[in-house]
Amino acid sequence: MPVLAAELVRREVTAIVAGGAPAAVAAKAATTAIPMVFDAGIDPVEFGIVASLNRPGGNATGISLMGVELAPKLVDLLHQLLPTASVIGVLTNPTNAHNDALIGQLQEAGRLLGLRLHLLQASNANEIDSAFESLIKVQTGGIFVMMEPFFLLQRDRIVALATHHAVPAIYGWRGFVAAGGLMSYGADLADSFRQAGDYVGKILNGAKPADLPVQQPTKFDLVVNLKTATALGLTIPHRSSSAPTRSSNKRANGSFGSNFPVPGRGRE
Repeated sequence: MPVLAAELVRREVTAIVAGGAPAAVAAKAATTAIPMVFDAGIDPVEFGIVASLNRPGGNATGISLMGVELAPKLVDLLHQLLPTASVIGVLTNPTNAHNDALIGQLQEAGRLLGLRLHLLQASNANEIDSAFESLIKVQTGGIFVMMEPFFLLQRDRIVALATHHAVPAIYGWRGFVAAGGLMSYGADLADSFRQAGDYVGKILNGAKPADLPVQQPTKFDLVVNLKTATALGLTIPHRSSSAPTRSSNKRANGSFGSNFPVPGRGRE
C-alpha cells in the first residue's frame, strides 16, 4: 500500500481517496500536501491522520466508520444469539493498522460477558482456511469477523467456510449477509461512500480538507439472513426497542438487547 500511495504522489494527482485503514495510513504518510479523503474504520485522531474530528487540520478528512468502537457490540450480539457458548472466535488481520486496538476492545468485552475469545489471524486466503480449521478444533460457539477490507474481498470464501463448518458468524458489513452469512451489524458502506464522494466534490471545487469535519455514521443496521439462521437451527430473538438499529427488508429481523450501546465519541 505505501508503494501505491507513493506512486499517486509521484503522479501529482489532484486528490487521493483512501478506502480502508491501510490505505488511509499509507496516504497520510506519503503526502501532507495533496488533499486526501478517507473512508475507514480506524480512529483518525489516534492514528495521526487528523488533529481532531471537528477540525481535521492538514490535508486529510473523511469518514470514520467506528470499526474498533463497534466491535464489542458485535460480540455482544453474537453472545445474545448463542448464550450457552463460552468460547467465541475472532478473525483478525494482523497487518491491519487498528488490529491491536481492536483486540484490546474485544478482550475487555469478552471479560465483561464472561467469554473466552479465541483469536485467529489471517492476511491471505490460505490463512483464512487454516483459521477455520483451528476454529473447529477448539469448538468455538461462533465467530466474529473483523471489519477489514481484505475480508470483505474474501467474503464469499469466508461465508462458504462458515457454512461448511456450520459456525454462526457475525460481520460488520451487510455484504456478507447478502453472500449467505448469518448476520451483520454496522454502518451502511454505500452511505459512507456517498459521503466520501461528496467531500471529494467539495475539495475539487475549492474546499480545504482542514475545514471539513470528519463524519461518523448516525445509523447502524442489524441484518439477519433468516434462511441461514434456520439452517443453523437458530431462533432470532424478537425486536428490542432499546437497541439502536434499523431494520431492512427481506433479511432483517429486528434487534437484540443492548449490553454494549453504540459508542459515541466527542467531537473536539
